[in-house]
Amino acid sequence: MTTTIDVVVPTLNAAPGLARTIAALGDGRDHGLVLSVTVCDGGSRDDTLAIARAAGAAVVATAPGRGRQLAAGAAAGSAPWLLFLHADTTLGAGWANAARCFMAEATNAARAGYFRLQFDSPDPRARRVERLVAWRCRTFGLPYGDQGLLMARAFYQRLGGFHLLPLMEDVNLVRRIGRPNLVPLDADVVASARRYERDGWLLRPLRNLSCLALFSAGVPVSVVRRLYDG
Repeated sequence: MTTTIDVVVPTLNAAPGLARTIAALGDGRDHGLVLSVTVCDGGSRDDTLAIARAAGAAVVATAPGRGRQLAAGAAAGSAPWLLFLHADTTLGAGWANAARCFMAEATNAARAGYFRLQFDSPDPRARRVERLVAWRCRTFGLPYGDQGLLMARAFYQRLGGFHLLPLMEDVNLVRRIGRPNLVPLDADVVASARRYERDGWLLRPLRNLSCLALFSAGVPVSVVRRLYDG
């Protein structure tokens, strides 16, 4: 059975990794998935738009802010399934089969799937952060947007979609999905380690945790964003 997915990729000056992100989706087409890719761009000044169009993606222009961009990208399509994917992440081998198995299960029409996180770094500290992320997902049911999010469009719409937040839009949506309705998929997504290599493998996770704590405490997102961007 053919399954159609709208893949939504938010971008802002994402040229370095976007071609790889889109190319990795080809495995889905090889496994009978029909994929429509929408790049929702927040005002890139590099080659992002040219790369997206050359790869066959549709482009939607919005004001910057990942929540706003993701909402616009989702609204631009009509496929029964949505896959939200960051522009600096690459789906690993086996993702299409994992997605097909998830979508074939009727109860998953009201659930969301997410992938195991890996970093594109050989640094042993990257493995520790990956284990920490896996623990966070198991214990708190809190995958982040860089792990991808696969869900039925009807479920996404019932939840009210992405809120127009510049940051923490993924946490906001995942909380509305609810821990019992989050399903780990048996495949990896490989994320860029750039921020961790720049900020430090200890400092970056601590900063992320601080941002989460502040957001959970009701601190305005504009304040949280200043800490996140650091």
